[in-house]
Amino acid sequence: MTFDPHISFVGRYPPLDGTVEFYGRIGSLIDRDSTVLNLGAGRAAWYYVEKSKHRRQVLDLKSMTKRYIGADIDAAVLSNPTTHENILVKNQQIPLNDSVCDLILSDFVLEHVEDVCSFEAEVFRLLKPGGWFCARTPHYFNYVSVAARLVSNLKHHRILRYAQPDRLAEDVFPTCYRCNSLGALRHAFPAPRWNNFSYLYTAEPSYYFGRPSIYKIMSVIHNHAPKIFTGNLFVFLEKTGLNQC
Repeated sequence: MTFDPHISFVGRYPPLDGTVEFYGRIGSLIDRDSTVLNLGAGRAAWYYVEKSKHRRQVLDLKSMTKRYIGADIDAAVLSNPTTHENILVKNQQIPLNDSVCDLILSDFVLEHVEDVCSFEAEVFRLLKPGGWFCARTPHYFNYVSVAARLVSNLKHHRILRYAQPDRLAEDVFPTCYRCNSLGALRHAFPAPRWNNFSYLYTAEPSYYFGRPSIYKIMSVIHNHAPKIFTGNLFVFLEKTGLNQC
């Protein structure tokens, strides 16, 4: 049986749960009239493996919104069961009208974006005035990011097979980390075009090779190391300005 560090916690989620923190804040920004775009939605791997009832509830944006759209460059998104509808992204263009979204979500996607300026422009185009772009991504100096840059993208799945035994090959994508610090984020999403409420958050360890002893060691590191080495960027940007990228 695969080691599950969360089974000992009430509700099967830890006190420092990044998913509960991130999606809880997203839930505070939307309502039943909202149109939400999940940019980089993929096949929704969580839907098949998540065991915590509470985490499933905060992840279930479909039940909280009027229109929840999944978009991705990968055709796997077309079978995503957690959305109202799904679309493919082609040539960095998303087939939706201008100013249609109340909120755009990108969960562990920014680290894969090569052309940050084009990405920002498309997000800005799709959001309504006052709309929100919300993203979760590893900090540039997070030990996971550093390890990923030291290993060829072709070998990422081979390594992750041991670090995250439950993660499938189809859920591993090349990384480039062009927008993965608070400074890089401010440059890519500048004021007055955006109001920036982003911050660093260190959650429980996600990489522990399926071993309780490594999980305990990584938990100590997460509790004491500087956040730039263990944390993720929690990106919360409100569309306001009009100047171009």
